[in-house]
Amino acid sequence: MDFAYNQTTQDYLARLKAFMKEHVEPIESQVYSETEELNPSGDWQNWQVHPAIEPLKQKAKDAGLWNLFLPDSELAQGLSCTEYAPLAEEMGKILFSPEIFNCNAPDTGNMEVLYHFGNDEQKATWLSPLLNGEIRSVFGMTEPDVASSDATNMQATIEQDGDELVLNGKKWWSTGLGHPNAKVMIFMGLSNPENDKHNQHSMVIVPLDAKGLTVKRMLTAYGDYDAPFGHGEMELTNVRVPLSNLLVGMGKGFAIAQGRLGPGRIHHCMRAIGMAEKALKLAIERGVSRVAFGRPIIELGGNKERIAKARMAIEQARLLTLQAAWKIDNLGVKNAMVDISAIKVVVPNMLQDVVDMAVQMHGGGGMCNDFPLARLAAGARSLRLADGPDEVHMGMVSRLELKKYK
Repeated sequence: MDFAYNQTTQDYLARLKAFMKEHVEPIESQVYSETEELNPSGDWQNWQVHPAIEPLKQKAKDAGLWNLFLPDSELAQGLSCTEYAPLAEEMGKILFSPEIFNCNAPDTGNMEVLYHFGNDEQKATWLSPLLNGEIRSVFGMTEPDVASSDATNMQATIEQDGDELVLNGKKWWSTGLGHPNAKVMIFMGLSNPENDKHNQHSMVIVPLDAKGLTVKRMLTAYGDYDAPFGHGEMELTNVRVPLSNLLVGMGKGFAIAQGRLGPGRIHHCMRAIGMAEKALKLAIERGVSRVAFGRPIIELGGNKERIAKARMAIEQARLLTLQAAWKIDNLGVKNAMVDISAIKVVVPNMLQDVVDMAVQMHGGGGMCNDFPLARLAAGARSLRLADGPDEVHMGMVSRLELKKYK
């Protein structure tokens, strides 16, 4: 395996860094602070995207830095997982920047589902406006009343009634549900209970304005509503959609999910590595500029060793993630399962440790929104649950490891 960035990646990365330096970094603090003012926590129905974002999306389109995640040279830039990974890392350094390049979760995963599994009508209706950045989407999988770490526990139902599908159930932690441009959901539910457990569920496209779909609330992560994106809870009561909104076929939900989650986890983890780089940078800047007990705090309390450990941990996590991306590109998702599961444990834990170190270096400043560290800390802890908790992924790694010795 050769993880050296090829010429295509180097070119895109240089352009992306230049764009970030010129257009995004200068407004980072402003967007964070003004977004809080625009979006009071108790009024999510009226949340707004910061006015600087939309013009930057057009600039990104004009610069050819749009839809970088999709490996299709006609609809997007045609980059492989390995080529895109360093770009995701760069975007991860500023939390709102992926939206500027139409590379934000969960839209990337939903677009990949529609791209790989949608029919022509579904692509025309939903994929095209998503690729154009005209709308946003959510993914309805996790449920409040069951242990969703076991996805086969899902209680939400999908029943066929003639040429319609009838949906009932609750979903929560649906990222992006509070976004003012969110228009559609990919909903996963129990449709074929008579089948074996991995062929019982289906995925359905559901407009968010469908009759019977009620958004109950936005959820806080460590007290932060993450406006204007939002992680929401919703209830579906006899929601009817056309049978043509079914993806692939009844009972095919898990097969679709496996195709969706592999590349998506690369994206998550590389963005997280970018977050860790940002936290380490802030820690070093703080350490060399602040003085306590007559010395820069970088010289105190083992802080130099903590910086060294952070650097080593980031490099290890990046190499493991690039290996997972290389295997997806060259061997397929099924042959990269150990690596995909491993990075979902290694990277968020690494990020959590690095951010915690940076918070400690900042003292009280690290706890508030004067710096992005509190947001990074919430993101790091959330990522250890998103797409499955650590324990599920370690279970996958151990099963595949033990299988070698049977």
